[in-house]
Amino acid sequence: MATAANIKAAVTRWWWVRHAVVPNPEGRCYGQSDMDCDVSDHALFRHQAALLPQGAVWVTSGLLRAIKTADTLRAHGADCREPLHEPRFNEQHFGAWQGLTYADIAANHGDNHLFWLGPPINRPPGGESFVDLMDRAGAAILEINERHKGRDIVAVTHGGTIRAAIALAMRLNADAAVRFEADNVSLTLIEHYEQADPAHAWRVVYTNLLPRAVVAA
Repeated sequence: MATAANIKAAVTRWWWVRHAVVPNPEGRCYGQSDMDCDVSDHALFRHQAALLPQGAVWVTSGLLRAIKTADTLRAHGADCREPLHEPRFNEQHFGAWQGLTYADIAANHGDNHLFWLGPPINRPPGGESFVDLMDRAGAAILEINERHKGRDIVAVTHGGTIRAAIALAMRLNADAAVRFEADNVSLTLIEHYEQADPAHAWRVVYTNLLPRAVVAA
């Protein structure tokens, strides 16, 4: 049986980074709204930038908070080449829920779901389900993975998108996928082994990596 240590064919490494914190004092759902983010935690950005590989392909979602986070990682030492902006990596569109408070959604629309705004198979009015996000993000991952086979890929995106990437790698259903945490500016490393059987070609190395001081806070 082949193992990660003896596989000689191409290994593609995906370094997933969630965008920086969005100031949101009223606790409102923003989904695909193009919100700005707070990139003032210089120590955090220096720490995460130092973990990222040299010479990687960079890709962000099409939203400002992801693009700005990538730019800030570059400003703090990451070897960030001009990134591809991939709108299929945008956060889930929550439709009519965007602009409502999370408390309002939980009380009136969330069907008592603990780990997501509502059941991940449900579409909010005028929006998409988490399953829809999984489908579009998964298609983009497979295309980019084939195009940049054997490379490091740094993907600066969103909590939902990172959960979708984990779901693809682990062949998880939507309800299992949303149980993963993806904190702001955290790092998740997923590898694809070209030589492996497609049914188990992906490996999750770690998820939600942050400096200890941030985790403790």
